[in-house]
Amino acid sequence: MKKTIALSLAVSALLAPAVAAQSPDSQYRLGPDSLPQDGVPKGEIRGPFTLPCQVYPGTQHTYWVYVPAQYDPAVPASLMIFQDGQAFKDENGDVRAQNVMDNLIYRREIPVMIGVFINPGRRPDQTEPSPQAGWGDGFTNRRIEYNTPDDKYARIITEELMPALYKEYNISRDPERHGIGGSSSGAIAAFMVAWERPNDFRKVLSNVGSFTNLEGGDVYPERVLASPKKPLRVFLCDGRNDLRGVRDGKPYDPRMDWFYQNVRLMKALTAKGYDVNYSWSVNQHGQKYGGMILPEMMRWLWRDGPVSTDPNDMVERGFREAAGKTEN
Repeated sequence: MKKTIALSLAVSALLAPAVAAQSPDSQYRLGPDSLPQDGVPKGEIRGPFTLPCQVYPGTQHTYWVYVPAQYDPAVPASLMIFQDGQAFKDENGDVRAQNVMDNLIYRREIPVMIGVFINPGRRPDQTEPSPQAGWGDGFTNRRIEYNTPDDKYARIITEELMPALYKEYNISRDPERHGIGGSSSGAIAAFMVAWERPNDFRKVLSNVGSFTNLEGGDVYPERVLASPKKPLRVFLCDGRNDLRGVRDGKPYDPRMDWFYQNVRLMKALTAKGYDVNYSWSVNQHGQKYGGMILPEMMRWLWRDGPVSTDPNDMVERGFREAAGKTEN
């Protein structure tokens, strides 16, 4: 008996460091809403397309367009734009947004929507961001374009991208039907677009948003409190093990504490009466947690879609089949 107890204690001692060293991201896994499902019509990802940029002359943006199987050119569709598009559409990545839209559109949990995956701007001679090359930090215009708290990126989206989309697709002009989102610097960029252009975008999805002093982006809580309330709906997602303002042996800098700044922004939005939701976990900086809860974030942002309560409306009571196919 004593030998058994001693052995158990020895094993526990060996396992303890492994448990203590467990990654904060180890518990996050994609659920069925983020994976392809049998019987669910798959949308098409078109592109890549190149968008010349006048706001930052000499640069260009690469983007892809997700067209759901249910898209009917005769019916205006909603719109969702994801920054750092390569990461959000990566079939083996932490988000796989196209699968989420396939599944939720099919079950009528979000409206039929065109999805856009747009990369940060770069010069033609610079490497395109990708799962292999990286997100673009250090070799594209990402840091300046996404993190500077001005209206330049909003102009890229509304004055350069949107006209190209309207030309090719029947997208509703109602800003309530336009959403925009991103992760890290792409999240603050998404928030900036809606903040600067609320007559174009009113739904914001932010994962581990860089509302920090990378380029002065920690000003938004004060701007929110000092400005008249705007008609925005915002979902913030972050984690207690995000970048916490201590690096390179320097003293703690609250302006570079991602989690602290996300909580500050949430409190400012709440104080001003915004339609705001948030979820804090223990995740690190990245898309592990945000990818896992993306389906719920999308349901909440798009919960105001039209709905029929007629018990005899058998179309409403069935799945959304591909356009042109009879619905169950």
